[in-house]
Amino acid sequence: MATTPDESSDSAPDYRDMAPFSLETAGHAFTFYPHGQDRLRALIELIETAQASLRLFYYLFDSDTSGTLVRDALIAAAGRGVDVALIVDDFGNDAGADFFRPLVEAGGRFAVFSPRWGTRYLVRNHQKFTIADETRVMTGGANVSDHYFAIPADNGWCDLAVLIQGPVVAQFIRWSGLLETWVANEAAGGTRQLRALRDIVKTWDGGDGPVRLLVGGPLVRQGHWAWVLRRDLARARRLDTVSAYFSPPRSFRRQFAQIARRGAVRMVMAGKSDISAAIDMARLLYKKLFVAGVRIVEFQPCKLHMKLLVVDDACYIGSANLDKRSLRINVELMVRVDDAALAASLRKLIDHMEAASMAVTPAWYARKATFLNRMRWRLAYWLSLADYRVSKLGAR
Repeated sequence: MATTPDESSDSAPDYRDMAPFSLETAGHAFTFYPHGQDRLRALIELIETAQASLRLFYYLFDSDTSGTLVRDALIAAAGRGVDVALIVDDFGNDAGADFFRPLVEAGGRFAVFSPRWGTRYLVRNHQKFTIADETRVMTGGANVSDHYFAIPADNGWCDLAVLIQGPVVAQFIRWSGLLETWVANEAAGGTRQLRALRDIVKTWDGGDGPVRLLVGGPLVRQGHWAWVLRRDLARARRLDTVSAYFSPPRSFRRQFAQIARRGAVRMVMAGKSDISAAIDMARLLYKKLFVAGVRIVEFQPCKLHMKLLVVDDACYIGSANLDKRSLRINVELMVRVDDAALAASLRKLIDHMEAASMAVTPAWYARKATFLNRMRWRLAYWLSLADYRVSKLGAR
């Protein structure tokens, strides 16, 4: 049970991430990693055990201790003959090109997702995934940086990654091939690249089974991961979300309120962030939600970065936030798994997080929502769509 704003949050330093947990369904094996150090070990092991190929796409890659460990594991893999290809978003490439030169010298390939100046410049590759030997894939919200693997006591990002084996891996392989081709064409000065990227997303078919790879991209509606989510929301009676960045369009907020009126909605929001405006833009939208019956809590132990949605028995795990960028602009991926047992397991994870969170109450909100605070919140909300070099909202 979440604490109230008047209760002490001294228990936050005692918070512990849950241990990894596994589940098999529909011919797939899933292992979830809520704990940062477990995520790092699993990623390194995935790279070290690869025998033939590695394909990696990350929004952010840093040159710190964790980034160096991952890079060096990739260099070692290339040295033993593994075909290694890494793409990092230009804005998220905190390490710099020189950091990856040893990988290229070892025989690996490194490229940057870097749309040229123009209408497509604001589009970011926000995905995070690694494919090993075309049989295993690790994805989720975590980038490659110490922040994403640190423990809660050190204020690391609270996040989630999943290791998947099963038929959906073939979809990841196909998707990564399309992205690699687009990046190569962009680097070569190809024309109509924004249209090409939109067409890739618009024509993507992630299948119609219980385990699907859904994707998103700039200004695409039908076929977008959010389009599928909207259909799930239209008939849902229960919704549980963990959202590090929350600024969805009004149409989605209306659906959340409708579910609350006919069932139950619980939302875990960020109580701490490296960007205070991320909290501001979410708070701007709280009032109408909790008036409709949505239960809102703010996670207290450390920075929140998780992207997790459970709509009845449909579970969404991947890179996308519930914000306008993830819903309308960025290149994103979400794995949708329709399974009651997995939904129950992920709700237990959310229960665990809620117990370390502060409940948002009308009285607390009334004290916070002063005129000046509301103006600041509104400014943060609109800046969330700006160039990341102006506003880093939703950038992680």
